Amino acid sequence: MNKARKGNSESGRFAYEGLDRVIHEKARLSVLTSLITHPKGVLFGDLKKMCGLTDGNLSRHLQILQEAHLVEIRKTFEANRPQTTCRLTAEGRRQYLEYLTVLEQIVRDAATATDSEDAIASLGLAST
Repeated sequence: MNKARKGNSESGRFAYEGLDRVIHEKARLSVLTSLITHPKGVLFGDLKKMCGLTDGNLSRHLQILQEAHLVEIRKTFEANRPQTTCRLTAEGRRQYLEYLTVLEQIVRDAATATDSEDAIASLGLAST
């Protein structure tokens, strides 16, 4: 495998700077994906089930997402019971969609590499 040289147009080509670490973590990605499919918001208990998280885990991940201005959390009462609703913010939606664009590029790059390897192998040109 060749290493990228300084000045090479390929330098940093596969760095994928758009993979935001706040979003990229598995549980937070699950939360954001759940919330983008429910624009009006999701009750905490329902979100917990959708993402397969514990109360504490979900609370901590929501806190991180809220600090990053990606989600908003609204606490209300219904029938004298507390209700916590989580919703994606406009900024959260924008950043999530940018993140998906980077993921799509990763998939295209991987598919291109795989297609190239398959083409080389089918020609019997694979190196050993």
